[in-house]
Amino acid sequence: MTRPRHDEHSTEFGLWLREQPEIKSDLGYITSNIDYVWRNFKTGEWMLIEEKRYGGDTTRPQNEIFYYLDAACKNDKNYRGFHRIVFTKTSPDDGEIILDGNKVTREQLIQFLMRLEY
Repeated sequence: MTRPRHDEHSTEFGLWLREQPEIKSDLGYITSNIDYVWRNFKTGEWMLIEEKRYGGDTTRPQNEIFYYLDAACKNDKNYRGFHRIVFTKTSPDDGEIILDGNKVTREQLIQFLMRLEY
C-alpha cells in the first residue's frame, strides 16, 4: 500500500488514493500535491511553491516529480521557478523561514513574493 499520511492535511480523495490496492506505490504509482501556484495576474509572472512545516523536507519521489514539473514549466517566459519554503514551526510569524535553502526574514519573504524573485 502507498505510504499513509502522518498528519491531518489531506482531502478525502487524497486519503482514498492512498488506500487503493490497484494503484499502490510498489506498482509504481505515487502522488504529490503542489502547495501553491503563486501568480501576479497583472504581470503574468508565476511560480510553484512547496511548503514544509516544522523543518520538514521533501521526499525523493516528491523531488523527482517537482524536477519534472519545473523542467516542463521553464518554457514559459513568465515562469519564475519552483521554490521550497520551510518553516521551523508553522508560519513566518512563529519561527525561522528557509527559502530555497537560505534563511530569510519575514520581510525578505514578502519581497520575494512581491517581486517573484529574491
